[in-house]
Amino acid sequence: MEKELVVKSNKLIEASFMLSINEQRMILLAITHVRRNKALDANMQFVVSVQDMVSLFGLEPKNAYRDLEIAAKKLFNRYITIDAPDPDFPKLKYTTTRWISSIGYIPDEGRVVLMFAQKIVPYLSLLESQFTKYKLVFIAKMTSSYAIRLYELLVQWRSIGKREVSIDWLKQQFQIEDKYKAVKDLKKDVIEIAITQINTHSDLTVSYTQRKTGRVVTHFTFAFSPKTAVESKPRARKKPPQGETICGVLKADIERLARAGESYEQAAARIKQQELI
Repeated sequence: MEKELVVKSNKLIEASFMLSINEQRMILLAITHVRRNKALDANMQFVVSVQDMVSLFGLEPKNAYRDLEIAAKKLFNRYITIDAPDPDFPKLKYTTTRWISSIGYIPDEGRVVLMFAQKIVPYLSLLESQFTKYKLVFIAKMTSSYAIRLYELLVQWRSIGKREVSIDWLKQQFQIEDKYKAVKDLKKDVIEIAITQINTHSDLTVSYTQRKTGRVVTHFTFAFSPKTAVESKPRARKKPPQGETICGVLKADIERLARAGESYEQAAARIKQQELI
């Protein structure tokens, strides 16, 4: 699973849409099955199974069949609005389309069979420029659909490591214009949950600040970078012999108070310093 890639046109990443977490997972799994060396036909069918959802996303097996069927029923009615969709028609402001043209559920086998809508196909197939790709495993453990959306918007600018977006634009793309009238609520219920999940589960470390226009907060600025090896896998500490003290601090206290990634010497020095304050 770790080798499977999600590859999307940037137009698709920056489009306006709302999907539940399981609907997102179904779409992303189907996208990983698109062959990059062959044009995608709108009549091609893609299969998403309960086994995929359980093994990759950690769904509870006893609920997975029900969750897959619910998501399948709702996904057909979901739509997406793509801004400036056609360079041959620059006056065309946007295109609104369904994600999929058909979907069916095989209950005994726990499988969904779907076909992408014709207008979606060009944004998934034979992409030569202006596209973003990432490993599916980096969003697999996220439980917030906003976390996945924000991750995609950031990884799109991976080479820069910084992205500023207006709050109005972000709410429009997430289709939450009528929600979170107060910025503090948007931050608490959307942004901070998303950043926590990105920092916990993905390959990025993210922080953010806000910018005002006059007295009103109008923009979020996200700074992000790839996680280091130390961040992704803390180094194991070498344990001192029983009864030994390090820098005058008892071993038992060090083991109890040491932080993730600290050596025993680092932990002992910090503990001793705190005792002196």
